[in-house]
Order: sequence, then C-alpha cells, then structure tokens
Amino acid sequence: MSYSLDPIEANCYPGTTVLINKYDEHDEETLSDLEANLVSARAAILEQRPMPGFFDFSHYKSIHRFLFEDLYDWAGQIRTVNISKKGTRFCPFDQIEQQAGMLFERLRYEKYFIGLKQGVFVEEITDFYCATNDLHPFREGNGRAQRAFITQLIRHAGYDIDFADIDEDLLMIATIQSAGGVTDALRKIFMEAVKSSSERL
Repeated sequence: MSYSLDPIEANCYPGTTVLINKYDEHDEETLSDLEANLVSARAAILEQRPMPGFFDFSHYKSIHRFLFEDLYDWAGQIRTVNISKKGTRFCPFDQIEQQAGMLFERLRYEKYFIGLKQGVFVEEITDFYCATNDLHPFREGNGRAQRAFITQLIRHAGYDIDFADIDEDLLMIATIQSAGGVTDALRKIFMEAVKSSSERL
C-alpha cells in the first residue's frame, strides 16, 4: 500500500492509508497478509486455468478482477485518482482509457507477438511491460495483474516464463530504471527468463 496520494480521496478508511476492503480490516499489515494469501491462491488458479479473453484491455481488467474480487469492490475497475510510487508518476487517471486503447490496439496489430524470433520477442515484451507499468490502471495490485497477463500473453505466443524464478528486488530495480527510460536491466531479465517452447518441454 505504498502509493503516494491523498488518502481522503483514495478508497481508504478516513485518516488512514488502509484501503477499504470487504473484510473491513483496518490494520494495514493484516490486510497486506490477507491480500497476499487470497491473491496467491487466485494466481495459482490462473496458472492452471488461464483467463479466457482476447488480450485486450477488457481481458486485462478481467484478470485483475479475478485476482482481487474477494477483497475489493473496485477490482477490475480503472482507478479514479492519480498515483505515484518510488518517484515514478503513472498515467493520469483521466488518460488511462485513451492510453490503454492505443496500447492494446498496437498489441492486436502486432498479432500478439506470435511468430517472432526470441530476441525480437523479448524486445516487444520488454516494451509492453514498460507500457503497462506506466499505465498502472488500478488502485492497487497492478504488478500482480500485469505479471499474470504477460505470462498468459507469452505462453499464447509459444514461449514461457515463470516470474517466480525472477529475483523480485532485481525486477523492481529494473522496472524503476525502465520508468526513467533505461531498459537494459529489464531486457536482460526477460532475455534470461523467457524460454522457447522447445525449452519448456
């Protein structure tokens, strides 16, 4: 819950930074643990049964809704406040629909990166990861929804990835760097993590 914003207008209990939730849990640490357990269980289901969809923004929002609907009424809905994190300011909330439209239209135009050689594929995935990170369309849970969607997208294109094998701290650092326009570390992470279909057999 470490986004920078005004709690008064940000779906939080009055005077706190604790998100209003279906369990009416007011303790931030307890809510964080509860969220981790619930979302991990949902993510495990997605590993076995990927979310049906057309890899558009509706599909992206459906994945977020599935992951977080046990906890938040606004799961799968676009945020209504501006947010920032660790010095990174994300897409203004009133521009999310427009930016998402262009991003997912480009993904469709590029045929979801199907048929690309691995080096080119990694370049495209790196760019898409950066773009969805900048979008940050939800009030909370952006990274988990993003990783679930990108995992499904990569597998749909005939490759594979397991974000559990990626060092979380290195990924966070690379993500922050990429928000500043430096994508070398992020590209290296994906180059090592994305496997061809033959490697996963």
